[in-house]
Amino acid sequence: MWRCGRGNSEDAFWPDLGSKYTAWSSVSTLIQKNLVMKTHNPARYSLTEEGLALGERLESLEGTKGPEGDGEEARSEGNEQEEGGPGIVDLTVSDDDEEEKEEERIQPTERPTPSASRPRVLVPGMFFSGKPQNVPSRKSWSLLPGSYEIILCVDFIETTGGSKNCKQDLVKELQRNGVTFDVRKLNVGDFLWVAREKVAPIPGQLRTPVARELVLDYIIERKRMDDLCGSIIDGRFREQKFRLKRCGLRNPCYLVEEYGKAASHLSLPESTLQQAIINTQVIDRFFVKRVQDVRESMAYLTVMTRYLNKLYQNCTLTCRSRELEGDGEEEERGTPPCSLISFAEFNHGAIKNKSQTVKEVFARQLMQVSGLSGDKAAAVLELYSTPLSLLTAYERCAGEADKEKLLSSIRYGKLKRNLGPALSRTVYQLYCTQGALT
Repeated sequence: MWRCGRGNSEDAFWPDLGSKYTAWSSVSTLIQKNLVMKTHNPARYSLTEEGLALGERLESLEGTKGPEGDGEEARSEGNEQEEGGPGIVDLTVSDDDEEEKEEERIQPTERPTPSASRPRVLVPGMFFSGKPQNVPSRKSWSLLPGSYEIILCVDFIETTGGSKNCKQDLVKELQRNGVTFDVRKLNVGDFLWVAREKVAPIPGQLRTPVARELVLDYIIERKRMDDLCGSIIDGRFREQKFRLKRCGLRNPCYLVEEYGKAASHLSLPESTLQQAIINTQVIDRFFVKRVQDVRESMAYLTVMTRYLNKLYQNCTLTCRSRELEGDGEEEERGTPPCSLISFAEFNHGAIKNKSQTVKEVFARQLMQVSGLSGDKAAAVLELYSTPLSLLTAYERCAGEADKEKLLSSIRYGKLKRNLGPALSRTVYQLYCTQGALT
């Protein structure tokens, strides 16, 4: 159960002396359980209807006594709650939490010690907003200038299978250009860069310590024209764009290789492919770099690698949790973002077939609607995070006209344009024909 440690709600976001837990440790769980809603950038948090109802329930269970109440009674209640007594509503129970609790039983010295001087938590205090950039993370660590090197990571698919000549050309070009690269499995994207910690062998140990890695905010998806054609036909192209936007990196890029005269013999007209590229750049706001062949692609990656080496050469890099994505300070122009995600967390979060929350599945369902892009789906999810919440909103409308216009005023993207009546009507008609958008 999430507990704040002090009377001041802001103090709860700082760890107690000797403790690695803060109020931020459970925010992502509250969001997944649809108790807290995250909006805006920098982030703002507020309770959902379910969260507010649960907060009122918890407040009623707390009674009327506050921090000035009887100390002995507070201690006895605290002990009763720690022992799993009545009146406890666990907000964070899950299989992962059970494993964490088991670890805490094995290491009891790491568990925060309850104090009689601490007031009991009031969940309505969760109404907060602002920039938690100064909040220490329990997984926070830093790489100082000179203690790391910039490495280009190449997805192993780019070097194996398919046309062997093209794959070999890719590796040879990078080697010829003197680029330090590492071939590994990337769950999203084809190329990215990491800041890898420089580690030295320890005398008396067989293996060198594992180097820590932070992912720079640049990721590239490489598309040849024939690959682009196939991904548009089977629907992968829209899904890939959605996953790139949600991967946690701020600068996704498409590297498009022309297919020469062979582009006119593909399954889709060349005009359709060109329009898809333009839409990716103008509507989806991806940076698109167009090149002629593999050699030009590798030249671009070489230039990018050298640019990033120069950009980050005097920077102290800090590991941030993906849970706090978008909560950091706004970066000044010309200054690289120095609060980065670890590679392990990034790659795990990008697993394609991992277990998904209801909100993530609902997002995929919405994106199957013609004309509903990732930005538009995200805007709908801010108000209706599950199919049930959207269906409930439809049922509350007075008539058919109101139902058709329910989503029309939702604003999306940086320009905050309205979703529009046509798309709102399409979503509602889908609801009528299929019942639950499935």
